[in-house]
Amino acid sequence: MTTAAARGVAIRDLEHSYEQDPVLHKVCLDIEPGESMALLGPSGCGKTTLLRLIAGLERPSSGAIHLGDEVVAGDVWVPPDRRRVGMVFQDWALFPHLSVAGNVAYGIKKSATRNQEVAGALEMMDLADLSDRMPATLSGGQQQRVALARALAPRPTVLLLDEPFSNLDTNLRIEVRTEVHRLLTDLGITSLFVTHDQDEAFIVGDRVAVMRNGRIVQTDTPRVLYHYPVDRWTAEFVGTMSVLTGHALDGIAQCSLGSLPVDKDARGPVDIVVRPEQLSLELGDQATVQLVEYYGHETMIFVTLGGEQLRVRCEPSAPFTRGDRVQVTFTGQTASAFNIA
Repeated sequence: MTTAAARGVAIRDLEHSYEQDPVLHKVCLDIEPGESMALLGPSGCGKTTLLRLIAGLERPSSGAIHLGDEVVAGDVWVPPDRRRVGMVFQDWALFPHLSVAGNVAYGIKKSATRNQEVAGALEMMDLADLSDRMPATLSGGQQQRVALARALAPRPTVLLLDEPFSNLDTNLRIEVRTEVHRLLTDLGITSLFVTHDQDEAFIVGDRVAVMRNGRIVQTDTPRVLYHYPVDRWTAEFVGTMSVLTGHALDGIAQCSLGSLPVDKDARGPVDIVVRPEQLSLELGDQATVQLVEYYGHETMIFVTLGGEQLRVRCEPSAPFTRGDRVQVTFTGQTASAFNIA
């Protein structure tokens, strides 16, 4: 199966409301052709609304949406069926009365090559042997692949995915997520993937746009988001952390761990964000091990230091147990620090 040439997406000052209730506020976002962008945010922040606006299922209150060089919302309005946008919904939205092949064929215009296009989409998603089956007889993972095959069969230039793995159990979600990631990479299709799960966003997204209360607060690569979050809320949302109170001046923050290197813009009272892998433990008399969580590939150790709690990521063989007295050392290059208002 061949795919259409990928198009970029440009969103400018997009706003939307439902019955006078604002949902999106001046949203701006750029997705490069062939890029996989993850849209990460808590429930109710406007992620699905943004997807529906791009797909043309809603009209924005103001602002503009560009797909490639074409304006599809703003001064003009292009209906959904002319946007060349595929969408995979959270509940997959399969037609229960149609077979697998019938579902996949639904969005393809009748032509002499229609059967071949359906067959290509089924083969791509490893569904060729299930073409005559009905959706109700399929497993959750198989239904998810049918929904993806149906979205890709019309050869869209942009693919939108609205939390497509949320209805799968943990093990299957990891397996299907990897399959989809590989497929999107191989196809080189422009995609926007909505999730509230940081792991999914970081795995699937070439870049990640973090959304909060209808606004994009930061867009960057997973690595930059994790190590250089724009504020404390983003730092907490994109990964595990510990927070220490301190006082910063000239790139150094004083706190219960001693002197830590921080950004030079941080001054005065600050919240210092430390990632678990930026700390190390050894036996000592500074802090107390409060809890040990063993995951097989690593051990997370919670320690109390004065009135503060720290999380330390250690090797699986870490010998510490609850009640041990330990010394905590900062081993990272720079800690994030945010001024306290």
